[in-house]
Amino acid sequence: MANPPVCRIMDYGKYKFDAAQRAKESRRKTVSVGIKEMKYRPKIGPGDFETKTRQVLKFLNEGHKVKVTIMFRGREVFHPELGKKILDKVAEEVGDAARVEAEPRLDGRNMVMVLAPDKRARQSAAARSARHDDEGAPEAGGAEAGAGEPVDTADAAPAAEEGN
Repeated sequence: MANPPVCRIMDYGKYKFDAAQRAKESRRKTVSVGIKEMKYRPKIGPGDFETKTRQVLKFLNEGHKVKVTIMFRGREVFHPELGKKILDKVAEEVGDAARVEAEPRLDGRNMVMVLAPDKRARQSAAARSARHDDEGAPEAGGAEAGAGEPVDTADAAPAAEEGN
């Protein structure tokens, strides 16, 4: 829109190539969030529960949403409180890494809950673990560290003179 009009002579093939490269780079930086599903049963044993919950935690740490499904068979469907109890226990186990996106609801013979990774909780957990690692390290004021430190002789000299 300059006055007088200004034009630029350019290589159109190079322009198209650069535009394609920029588009490819922007696509690479996007994060695709998949939905993983983990299926539980109302009569699940403690070992299987721990294994499946560890897998759910792994999915959440990778950034995926997780759909947790309780499958009811036969007369189990008449006791949805058992499924709700298991879903609450799963939410409690992964509570620091996830937030409940969709509350448990009965959908036919399945009870479904959706968990989403909680970035804020994960960042605060990472900060807590970093602080915990710092606290676990030996302190710099130990006996070995004191041997190489310079001694302030100005404070030490009057004390030595008082003793004479």
